[in-house]
Amino acid sequence: RVKMSAEEILVRAVELGKDFCLYFDELECDALCQSRTLHRVLRNVNSQLLVVRPDLNVAAFENVTDQEVQTGKGMHFNIHCYKTTTPLAGLPVAFSVQVEDKSYYMCCERECGEMIIRFKEGEVPKEIPGESNIIFFQKTFTSCCSKAFKFEYSMERGMFLAFEEKGYLRKLILKKLSEDEVDETMKM
Repeated sequence: RVKMSAEEILVRAVELGKDFCLYFDELECDALCQSRTLHRVLRNVNSQLLVVRPDLNVAAFENVTDQEVQTGKGMHFNIHCYKTTTPLAGLPVAFSVQVEDKSYYMCCERECGEMIIRFKEGEVPKEIPGESNIIFFQKTFTSCCSKAFKFEYSMERGMFLAFEEKGYLRKLILKKLSEDEVDETMKM
């Protein structure tokens, strides 16, 4: 059983019929509407921070000094939270980051049959009318670890943000996992 508040479901009555039944206008699925923005750094299980380097087209978890954190180039994220009518999927969020004087948003694209994380120049929209390749569902990492999260890609169930070691890099990727599996590479 799911409890819902009036804030989560908006309906508009059109008329009260002669049979005392309430009739509703044809309703469409609500768009995702941005409700608030959080400012955070994203840290993995190795206490490394996610750093975006658009010039190299890469986002990776790196060891960062306190001085580098203060300058914050490419590591201070805006997590844009959206309202939704399907709260069971998790909190819909989009990510953006400032590098130099430019804003970049995170999205997913299919390339050679594989899902790739990209950071494109631009702003995240205030409203999203339907599905979007920028939306992730924020979920608690485990029931006993409420301060850590995992992020599931909204357009492909079971695909989560994670890191993968490639040489000296711990690159941000999408990783396929079942909902009940625990994988420390997804913990943020």
